[in-house]
Amino acid sequence: MNQRGNYRWVVCGLLFFSVAINYIDRLVIGILKAPLSEKLGWSEVDYGNIAAAFSFAYAFGYLFGGRAMDRFGVKRGLPLFVLAWSIAATAHGLCALIGLEEKFRMTYPWFSWGEKGFVMMTLAMPMTAAGFMFARIALGLTEGANFPGAIKATAEWFPVKERALATGWFNAGSNVGAILCPIGVPWLFEHVGWPATFYITGATGFIWVLAWWWIYESPEKHPRLSREERDYIKEGQPITEERPPTVPWLKLLGYRAVWAYVLASILAGPAWGFYQFFLPDFLKKSFKLGLQEMGWWTGAFYAVAAIGGVLGGWLAGNLLTRGWSLNAARKISLLICAVAVVPVFLAPYASHVWLAVLIVGIAGSAHQGWSANLFSVVSDTMPKEAISSVVGLGGFLAYFTGGFVNKFTGDLLQKTGSYVPVFLYFSGMYVLSLIAIQLLLPKIGKESTR
Repeated sequence: MNQRGNYRWVVCGLLFFSVAINYIDRLVIGILKAPLSEKLGWSEVDYGNIAAAFSFAYAFGYLFGGRAMDRFGVKRGLPLFVLAWSIAATAHGLCALIGLEEKFRMTYPWFSWGEKGFVMMTLAMPMTAAGFMFARIALGLTEGANFPGAIKATAEWFPVKERALATGWFNAGSNVGAILCPIGVPWLFEHVGWPATFYITGATGFIWVLAWWWIYESPEKHPRLSREERDYIKEGQPITEERPPTVPWLKLLGYRAVWAYVLASILAGPAWGFYQFFLPDFLKKSFKLGLQEMGWWTGAFYAVAAIGGVLGGWLAGNLLTRGWSLNAARKISLLICAVAVVPVFLAPYASHVWLAVLIVGIAGSAHQGWSANLFSVVSDTMPKEAISSVVGLGGFLAYFTGGFVNKFTGDLLQKTGSYVPVFLYFSGMYVLSLIAIQLLLPKIGKESTR
């Protein structure tokens, strides 16, 4: 019998459900891409712009959300952001009030490498697409704080040797949400229509906020936490103020660990956004699937991907328990994940939907294991008061890069209809990221990050 207690895993469960809700709210549009495009008159370019708008907004949400978590703490900060993104998620349904014939036009400067330099371009799209684009911007700005907040809460509630495992478990919420979404959303679409689908899925966040305020408190003050478990959590952690001062941005750039995390985020991070917004469309078009069938296979992808986050975190923790150094345990785990992604370039050539889902699912699983360990590298190397800011900075750059990837994917599909170049691109990005990590951070540890 465990005399110490396991209340820290209740907190991990709260984080798990926040991530699940986060993913449900962002993935609904990907599942409904085909029927929404048909009903609302969107082109591939329109959808690419909508997906890019979310990625750019999510990038800034990640950046400033992480900073907000370091400044205000997760107890107050996280539920406020969940409340805000739930409002934004439900607002998608209000686009049904927009007339289908109305057009949105915006003229903006565009930099060209030719002799003309800056040229003026006009973006024209249906007002419904513009409405979704603005709703996605609001959603991205508010959802971006979730992961920095969850990583910060994990660093506060778990000892070093359990952080990657806890990260893997709460990160698995993204896969559970992503499994439920493609299975449940087509049913909701058929029975209540697309506006109510957004209202219903968005409302789940309000329930989570109530649960958070009822259950959560910091380890130092939590009345349900035993003294033994509190001592176990604090084992090896420095004693800090409840609200320590944030580290200035410029000072963060003096850490080699920050540069290693940032480069890995830029190179490999956009892959997950690509799966979120374009995998259902890839499966539907490649294998001529119906909406519900496409939903089941998309859910199967996320089910396979869910395994990786837990196994990746477990692997690093198991190696540490066996006496491996922190540096070796993290990097071997990252290497296994990076190599497992490489075959994803074969997905467009798969002869059957189950084979394509298996290939991409293994890559998605490896991505989750990679993320669990990469997030933990931040808490392994950075001062506690800077963890959310660093995670936010990496997420900002990953999703900002992802915005261009999503835009490029939409343009590519409009012109060629081929997903081959995008899968080929991501197949090598993880190995390249690990090389960058090794060069910048030969030894993982707080004593060797400057």
